[in-house]
Amino acid sequence: MALTPAMKSYRAKPGELEQAWHVVDATDKVLGRLAARVATILMGKHRPTYTPSVDTGDFVVVINAEKVRVTGKKRQDKEYDWYTRYPGGHKSMSFDRMQQKHPERIIELAVQRMLPKSRLGDKLGKKLKVYAGSEHPHQAQQPKILEL
Repeated sequence: MALTPAMKSYRAKPGELEQAWHVVDATDKVLGRLAARVATILMGKHRPTYTPSVDTGDFVVVINAEKVRVTGKKRQDKEYDWYTRYPGGHKSMSFDRMQQKHPERIIELAVQRMLPKSRLGDKLGKKLKVYAGSEHPHQAQQPKILEL
C-alpha cells in the first residue's frame, strides 16, 4: 500500500504579498456596515491567501467621514467614553458632538474595535487613513476606488 503525501496548507509569510491601496467614500454609508467591510480588507480576509497571524491586508483610505450616518436613535443615544487617568476623570461625548468635533475618530474607533486585540491588530489599525473631507494626500500610491 502506497502512502499518499499529506495535503499542504498555504501559509503566507510576512512581506510576501503585495499590499494594494483602496479609497472608500463614506458619504451616506451606515457606520457599522462600512466599518465591518473596511476591517475585513485591513485584515486580508477578502483574499484567498488570508493567514490569521500575518498581515495580509491592504491599506484603506476613507474620505468624507463627516457624512457617515447611523440608523435608529444612535445619533442621540450613542456615547463615546474615555478616562483621563485623573480622579473623577470619566468623560463622554455624544455621537452628534463627536461628528462635529472629530468625524475621523468615529470611523477609526468603529474599525479598531473590529480588529484583533493584539500587536497585529495595532499594526493593522495603522493601515487605515481617515479624512473628514474629500481630499487625501495618498495620490502617489494610486489607490483604487472601492465601492461598498
